[in-house]
Amino acid sequence: MQKRDPAFDTLLDLDGLTFVMDPEGGYWVRFVVTQVPPTPSKPHGLDYSLTLHGRNGERLVGFDNAHPVGKQEHGNPQDHRHRIRTVKPYDYSEAATLLADFWMEVDAVLKERGVRI
Repeated sequence: MQKRDPAFDTLLDLDGLTFVMDPEGGYWVRFVVTQVPPTPSKPHGLDYSLTLHGRNGERLVGFDNAHPVGKQEHGNPQDHRHRIRTVKPYDYSEAATLLADFWMEVDAVLKERGVRI
């Protein structure tokens, strides 16, 4: 029997939420998270997109599993992260770690841009 991820439901509860990250409303975070049947490309049973957007709506940070990455462009979707124009594979282990990694990246990008929360 597979061990239940204690933060799985918390991640699912974030689906559809948007958070404004600065007093001017120029930066915002959006969560799209749905439970799906486990498959080889989504073994954790999640279809997710966690994103930070900038003043013009551009995606600055993203963690998702919606498309193939790198040399496997025509393969199965896999977990990965976006940072500005860079895309790298992401090792999904559990929902709490995904959330922590996402918020760490959001914090780093906002600090780089001088955004005060």
